[in-house]
Amino acid sequence: MNFNDFKNKVNLSELGGVPAQFKLAPKIRLKPTEKTILKNNPKKAAVLALFYPNKNNTTSFLLTQRATYKGTHSAQISFPGGKVEKKDSNLKETALRETFEEVGVLQKNITIIKELTDVYIPPSNFLVTPFVGVIDTQPNFIINNEVAKTIEVAVNDLLDETSFMHKKMNTSYMKNIEVPCFYLNNYIVWGATAMMLSEIKELLK
Repeated sequence: MNFNDFKNKVNLSELGGVPAQFKLAPKIRLKPTEKTILKNNPKKAAVLALFYPNKNNTTSFLLTQRATYKGTHSAQISFPGGKVEKKDSNLKETALRETFEEVGVLQKNITIIKELTDVYIPPSNFLVTPFVGVIDTQPNFIINNEVAKTIEVAVNDLLDETSFMHKKMNTSYMKNIEVPCFYLNNYIVWGATAMMLSEIKELLK
C-alpha cells in the first residue's frame, strides 16, 4: 500500500472497536465490562504503532521482540510502549517517550494520526491505549535493553488473509491453548498486539 493512501485511509476510517479487536482474541478470553476493568484498578500504559514508507514508498510498520526477562510478556512480539510515568502529561506522550527510549525515534519526527480502542490485558492487569503514528522517512532504529530486535512488516502482509492463522501456544499463564494470530515475517503475533493489529486492519479495508 502506498504511504499516502495509507494515511488517507487511516484518517478517514472509523474505529472497529472491541468487535474488531476480538477477532484476534483467544476463545478463553472473556470480553471484560467497563465495570470489571474499573474494579480491577488496572495500571495505565500506551503503545505506538509506527508506520513509515520503505524505499519503494510502500507502507511498513514496526514491531519489536521484547527482551527475555522474568515476567508475563517475556520475549513476546509487541509495539514499542510501556506504562505511564509521572512525568508524562498524557497517554500520547507516554507512547512517544517509550518509543524513543526503546527504538530511538525522536518524538518530534512522529505525527500521531489516530488513537485506537483501549485494550485490557488481564494477565498483567494493564489497560493499554494504542496510538497510530507516522514518520515520513524510513527510521534508523537504535534499541535499548528492553528490546531484543526490531521487526519491519509490510502493511500488505498484514492485509493478506493468509497471514491469519490459529496456533497452539504455551505461556506462563496458559498451556496448549489454540489462539488466533497473525504470522508476519516468520513471527507469531498474538494476544493484545494482534488485537490492536486487527483493529488497524479493519481501518484499512
